Amino acid sequence: MRTIDVRKSITAANDALANKLRSQFTRHGILVLNLIASPGAGKTALIEKTIARLGAAVSIKVVEGDPYTHLDSQRVIRAGAQSIQINTEGGCHLDAQMVGRAVDRFDLDQTDLLIVENVGNLLCPAAWDLGQDATVVVASLAEGADKPLKYPEAFTRAQVVVINKIDLEPHLPVTTAELRRNALTVNPELTVFEVSCLHSTGLDSWCQWVRDRIATKK
Repeated sequence: MRTIDVRKSITAANDALANKLRSQFTRHGILVLNLIASPGAGKTALIEKTIARLGAAVSIKVVEGDPYTHLDSQRVIRAGAQSIQINTEGGCHLDAQMVGRAVDRFDLDQTDLLIVENVGNLLCPAAWDLGQDATVVVASLAEGADKPLKYPEAFTRAQVVVINKIDLEPHLPVTTAELRRNALTVNPELTVFEVSCLHSTGLDSWCQWVRDRIATKK
């Protein structure tokens, strides 16, 4: 009896293309972040706040992944950044080919930061390389503290966790410290930020991390 690892076969071609994209982004000195999260965790809100704080000094482009609508891309454009929408029509993640086609429409010579907002879930996106420098998990405190334990692959593959909606802690049966602890239990190498996009709390540290990472690409 022979066992075939289907996912490995599928992702091998994607990984090869992702490495080509990574080389392309490196040549242009672009920092690339892949944002993954459950629906409603606040990925788009974090992008909006990042554009508001960094957009005057940093050229930001955004690739938006969504099953059907252009709503998030419209929000990004209103915030002041160029955005390309990818509709997967029910697909649960973006892949390197989709991202490659989207970034062909950007002027990469005029780009410092490329943010990919992946389709909202913590399963499928984790396994697919998009040529990013870092994967950022946005984890809403309102989802509970157990997400790193229930979806370990997303947190294991990530370099950064942004815990959002910390302003809700007084109204929830979980704490920010508990979510942080679970995330670091799964992946002790994670950089963790605690923010409230609604109240702009904790965003200074996040934005400084982004600035510092952009500087390393130049």
